[in-house]
Amino acid sequence: MTGRRTLGLAVLMLLAVGGTAHADGGMRIDQAWTRATAGNARTGALYVTITNTGTVTDRLIAVNTPVADKAEPHESKMNNGVMEMRPLGPVSIAPGKTFTFAPNADHIMLTGLKAPLKLGDQVPVTLTFEHAGAVQTTASVAKAGAMSGDDMPSMPGMSH
Repeated sequence: MTGRRTLGLAVLMLLAVGGTAHADGGMRIDQAWTRATAGNARTGALYVTITNTGTVTDRLIAVNTPVADKAEPHESKMNNGVMEMRPLGPVSIAPGKTFTFAPNADHIMLTGLKAPLKLGDQVPVTLTFEHAGAVQTTASVAKAGAMSGDDMPSMPGMSH
């Protein structure tokens, strides 16, 4: 195998097992995933865990993905028995701390989906931080209704 081909295969293998993306500024991105959507769905949600491994507080200031017109952090709160969602704004993460976007909690709302999110697909995502800059990662598409990124289809030769 050529060096380029070997490197490409290594990168694909890391992504397939839920690899971690690192930014030079100390932001670590883990467990990026989303759920499969119905054919006519215009919205979805992205979930990811972000750890600040740097020495200064950083802020998530933007999220982009080519699969949606808009990707925006949202908070979810119960108000008189009704779940309400609204834009969260920039998310600050102190050094050594972790922030998790998860189902039934804060999440990244995807609006204007350009096509259905299909089980097993990989979705490119760019998280932009005030200090660390742009960090690219890949979100795996889990089954509809999944409560974690572990609800992925089995891949030959791989285990979760």
